[in-house]
Amino acid sequence: MSYSEYFNATHEEVRRTIRKIVAEHIAPHINEWEEAGTFPRDLYKILGDAGISGIGYPEALGGVAEGDVFMKIAASEELMRSGSGGLVASLGSIDIGLPPIVKWGSEEMKQRVVPGVLAGDKIAALAITEPSGGSDVANIRTRAVSDGDHYRVTGSKMFITSGIRADYYTVAVRTGGEGYGGISLLLMEKGMPGFTTGQPLKKMGWWASDTAELFFDDVKVPKSHLIGGENAGFFVIMTNFQMERLNLAVMANMTAQLALEECLRYVKEREAFGKPLGKMQVIRHKLADMATQVEASREFTYRVAARIQAGIPSVKEVSMAKNFATRTSDYVTYEAVQIFGGMGFMRETLVERLYRDNRILAIGGGTHEIMNEVIAKQLGL
Repeated sequence: MSYSEYFNATHEEVRRTIRKIVAEHIAPHINEWEEAGTFPRDLYKILGDAGISGIGYPEALGGVAEGDVFMKIAASEELMRSGSGGLVASLGSIDIGLPPIVKWGSEEMKQRVVPGVLAGDKIAALAITEPSGGSDVANIRTRAVSDGDHYRVTGSKMFITSGIRADYYTVAVRTGGEGYGGISLLLMEKGMPGFTTGQPLKKMGWWASDTAELFFDDVKVPKSHLIGGENAGFFVIMTNFQMERLNLAVMANMTAQLALEECLRYVKEREAFGKPLGKMQVIRHKLADMATQVEASREFTYRVAARIQAGIPSVKEVSMAKNFATRTSDYVTYEAVQIFGGMGFMRETLVERLYRDNRILAIGGGTHEIMNEVIAKQLGL
């Protein structure tokens, strides 16, 4: 599945490192963690010690000097082989919570926050979505009112990945008037008076992911915690979305790939009407279509990643890649359960979990419909 056009020897070394971590520290426990709805915090430290968490971040802040987009993709693909999208989503919350701090935070903020997160000692999260609306970022209602050297923050957030366990939160707030022009980002920290979290949310999929509501009751936040300029948060959020959407496309492609691999294994073992399922034309053609879709989607995602790596603006293309990948994973996971039949409905099979976990991928990071709006605007419509 790795092509020399995209992945080099260093990327392959990252794959080998993560395969070992998955085999030793994750695979033996993943079913138990899924049922428990959580996993040990120590796993962040294991990835931090291995240098995995630092991929794509500045070396001066504890990152990996040679880290690039394809190294990050290689890491994500191998972690997805754990079979748990929720685990990968929680481990990946740092990659949506930290980038705004790295790019637009003060030097003091970066030095205080980033090294500990990359080392696996702390956890970072991004808090944008609110109960009143998800993809409508310009309608954020959580209010930050200026009060001398501080802001006083009141409001709430919903569906926040790593919401309960995070130490640092990159929070979207309204510091100005209505619309996208009045939004800012603040660094908020666990333990701030008035800042509380709800109980873990029970979800259709991503069971191992820590997902929660956040509540802000007149939280006093120093103005030095402002990330970027006041009322300039919308631009930061939009630039952050590009990598988040690429990562979700990678997750969707791997979800489809794992489902396909499970089917290829199963049809050689399962017999019906006196012969293996893999010898039946209807199943063989179904698998051929599934494999074609996965191959096309993965290649498209890699090409978009190459554009991003080259510094080419790719708002339209990454939105297309996310939609194409999630449509592919919708199709492949549905057909995988169908091929498995009754066993595909059982929690003991991987395809059952992949089917559940897949559903959020066309919603998170911007829904399929929002992606189409972005694409249409980029087409001049």
